[in-house]
Amino acid sequence: MRAVIPYKKENAKSRLSPVLSRIEREQFVELMLRDVVCSLREAGVKDIDILTTSEYSSLSDLGVNFVLDPADLNESINKYLGRVDQPILIIMADLPLTRPEQVKNIISSEEDVVIVPGKGGGTNVLFLKEPAGFHVRYYEMSFHNHCMIAKDMHYSLRIYDSFLLSTDIDEPHDIVEILLHGHGLSFEYAKEKFELESGRARVKLTSLH
Repeated sequence: MRAVIPYKKENAKSRLSPVLSRIEREQFVELMLRDVVCSLREAGVKDIDILTTSEYSSLSDLGVNFVLDPADLNESINKYLGRVDQPILIIMADLPLTRPEQVKNIISSEEDVVIVPGKGGGTNVLFLKEPAGFHVRYYEMSFHNHCMIAKDMHYSLRIYDSFLLSTDIDEPHDIVEILLHGHGLSFEYAKEKFELESGRARVKLTSLH
């Protein structure tokens, strides 16, 4: 059983630019990736591939494998799936609320395909027992795309609904969820930079700097 994490660091998460500089965003995405890798390790996933365009020396301590591919997300993952012959967990790098017990639950599923929907119809986690022949179609309504692909291939399907796994960090208000529910390196980073202002009907992010 392997896991693959698509990862982009350079000028990542531009929608967080109102609250974090480019350098801060690049630091932040690396910490989120580290939290995801830590949860995978604690869940017993030993073989982890980082699918990216560059090999990052700052991640050498993680003991992961770098799979370098300059192609876009769909093309690079589909090429990757064509080379693996074992169950594969595709998980995004911006899911710092991931917990080991959730990963264990997903990879122990009896179904052929497990999909964790993201906000707005995306796909945050995709588990494939038999990746050969499965083609991903991310972007836009990828959750619907992947459900239809599984149906067309006559694979059994499980939809794994999870608030924590559905929370990818894209917008400034998403950082609130890290401060409320987070753990690990990304939580410590967010706690250093932001605080929460709470009222009866709202919780918002306020920069400490």
